[in-house]
Amino acid sequence: MVRRFDEHRPVPGGVVRDLLALAVRAPSAGFSQGWDFVVLLDPLDREAFWAAAAEPGPPDAWLRGVSAAPALVLCLSHPDAYLDRYAEPDKGWTDRSPDRWPVPYWDTDTAMAAMILLLGAEDTGLGALFFGVPAGRHDAVRGALDVPADRRIVGVVALGYEAGRTSGSARTRPRRGVDEVVHVGRFGVSWQRPDGGL
Repeated sequence: MVRRFDEHRPVPGGVVRDLLALAVRAPSAGFSQGWDFVVLLDPLDREAFWAAAAEPGPPDAWLRGVSAAPALVLCLSHPDAYLDRYAEPDKGWTDRSPDRWPVPYWDTDTAMAAMILLLGAEDTGLGALFFGVPAGRHDAVRGALDVPADRRIVGVVALGYEAGRTSGSARTRPRRGVDEVVHVGRFGVSWQRPDGGL
């Protein structure tokens, strides 16, 4: 995840479009494809986003670094696309109740599309960062970018060329090992190979 971008190196719109063509290949429950993406390449559009998304006050180092990204992709989910799809005859949940979804797949599937966008960016030599919009700023962002009320802001992908490494959580927190997070058969049972290793 890149947190400092070179504001002087733009990302061609065609590259962003190609990355999104990969992203929409992500899986989606019922092939609902309940996602939309708002691409911000124009500096005025990005300024409108940051004016709506940023908390009041002077920008900190994170905001200064990330707001220099020459491309932003707002990742939106559309819950009704899933509720409608699963009310169709081949699914049969005619009540359209979101209570049937203990995990909101509209957000999950949109996040998977965002992950493909991140991986594609890495493959093309771009730096990328997935970040969230502060809870109290969602309505302001919606208003600034004409996002319909029935769409949920899952997160934003910043794209650009890295300006330099900064310290971050990955530098101060170790990555959890496979033996800590993989459980076999039931939670708490490690996966042991015949040679005793994981």
